Amino acid sequence: MADNAEWEAKVKGLLKAELKRRNVTYAQLVEKLAAIGVVDSEPNIRNKLARGKFTAVFLVQCLEAVGASSLRLQD
Repeated sequence: MADNAEWEAKVKGLLKAELKRRNVTYAQLVEKLAAIGVVDSEPNIRNKLARGKFTAVFLVQCLEAVGASSLRLQD
């Protein structure tokens, strides 16, 4: 089974891929999150995604903000 670092890298990759598929920049993500009531700064979001350490709540908030209705875990 994968260790935590591998899981964190997988989740980070899933979110970054979804943002890229939708052509959403970090600045745009900040705006979209604000529209659903989630206040965060661009540097903070950039750091969260770079580290790959963020909550499931943040992941779902981001997906909701960009209009994702599903998430593919594998290709």
